[in-house]
Amino acid sequence: MKIIYENNEYACSFEFALDLISGKWKGLILWHLSHGTLRYGEIKKRMGHITQKMLTQTLRDLEKNMLVTRKVYPVVPPKVEYTITREGMRLIPIFQQLQEWGGHMGAKLGTAVTCSGDPQLPD
Repeated sequence: MKIIYENNEYACSFEFALDLISGKWKGLILWHLSHGTLRYGEIKKRMGHITQKMLTQTLRDLEKNMLVTRKVYPVVPPKVEYTITREGMRLIPIFQQLQEWGGHMGAKLGTAVTCSGDPQLPD
């Protein structure tokens, strides 16, 4: 079965899924949002060295692909909040498995790295 999305053709659903979440930042943003709604500045603070341009672009991609929602409040200065969607939350158990695997491989390779907090899955 071929999938065509935004003028790209994918040979299988796995290739398509990887394209939706690929990149250095998408998974990390979803991981942080799985803990709760965050404002743009809060996301930037948690992401470390991401540029403003890259964060904006990545959030737009995640929103376009229905993995996050964006809510703009009509106030000055502008207030924008991002929330992970139900479809985005479906990725979190996969990310938790990747975190466990990363810890296992890090220990085997002599590098211990941990992530803070476990996301709360919806009922």
